[in-house]
Amino acid sequence: MIQRHSAQLIHPPDESMNDQTQESRVRLLLLDDNGLFRVSLGRLLASEPDLEVTAECGTPAEALSVLKSSRVDMVLLDFDRGTERGNDFMSASRQAGYRGRFLILAGSADAWNSALALKLGVSGIFLKSEPPERLLQAIRLAGNGGIWVDQRILWLLADQLIAQCSRFEDHRFSSPLEERERDVLMGILEGLTNRKIGGNMGLAESSVKNIVQRLFGKAGVKTRGQLVRVALEGSLGAEQEVGKELPNEIANVAPPKS
Repeated sequence: MIQRHSAQLIHPPDESMNDQTQESRVRLLLLDDNGLFRVSLGRLLASEPDLEVTAECGTPAEALSVLKSSRVDMVLLDFDRGTERGNDFMSASRQAGYRGRFLILAGSADAWNSALALKLGVSGIFLKSEPPERLLQAIRLAGNGGIWVDQRILWLLADQLIAQCSRFEDHRFSSPLEERERDVLMGILEGLTNRKIGGNMGLAESSVKNIVQRLFGKAGVKTRGQLVRVALEGSLGAEQEVGKELPNEIANVAPPKS
């Protein structure tokens, strides 16, 4: 028996849908060599009115071919075959002109590879074992420019690296962080709102906002998502220097806590 892998292009089932509605959809490409998982996921996503599955691909070559010929906003990328394979595909996609987002789908992942993937520009990492509704949240968050980051990974990076490695600050911020700035950054990494951070620190929400603005200035960024990415990149560099291994653990990602 000859097995073939071919990209399955998906067309919207309702051709009468107006252009404005179609334009507002997030166009997705699924890349996973597990056919059963890929097809099941495609059916789930296609049932959502704000999502459109452009193609389902079993190999990177098929996916690259689709990216060159079709409009895609986000690639849902299987990372179970190894980080290097995924990184090669992302690099090839950029070279081919793709400027959309990547959301990693993984059976398991560790903090090191998670930080590395985020450093390379992915919009998040999602475990396949998580409930479907969580994946829909992740896609919509990433589609709006957010970063879907695992809470426990953030705690590990914050606890083991930010608090212990002054070199992290030197490498990623224009000047050393003050104690309150460090505490606010920790709260941001944990996904807390300014109000919640202020409550934990005994500060007014306006004071927290001022500290966040100072952090933006020191990191050279304009948004909380960019600040998180800078912090993770700094954590990655600090881990290389101190030679510490983090537990092989990544779990479900949550939006900011209220």
